[in-house]
Amino acid sequence: MDYFLTIVLFTSISFVAYGINSFISKRMKKEFKRWGLENKQKTIACCQLVGGAGLFFGLEWNSILILSSSFLGVMMLVAIGVRIKVKDDISDILPAFAYLVLSAMILYEATG
Repeated sequence: MDYFLTIVLFTSISFVAYGINSFISKRMKKEFKRWGLENKQKTIACCQLVGGAGLFFGLEWNSILILSSSFLGVMMLVAIGVRIKVKDDISDILPAFAYLVLSAMILYEATG
C-alpha cells in the first residue's frame, strides 16, 4: 500500500469515526458546549461524516477527493481558530493542525 492510499484511508476513517463520536459521545457534547457550538453539533458531525466518506469515494472519483479534502481542510482551519479562541493549549490544537496538513497533502496529490 502506498503512502497516499494510507493517508487517504487513515484520514477518511478518522473523520467518519469522529463524526459518529460527535453524535453519541457525552464528552463530545460537553466539548461542543465549551466551544460555543452546541447548536451546530449535529451539522458539524454530518459534515465530518460526509467529508470522511468523500475521501473514501474520492479514491475512485478524483473530483470528489478534491472537494472533500478541500472541505475538510477548511473545517480544520475553523477548528484551529475555535480552539485558539477558547484558549486551548497547543497540545489540543495540534490534532486539528495535523488533519489540516493531511488534508492539504491529499489535495496536493489529487490536483497534481
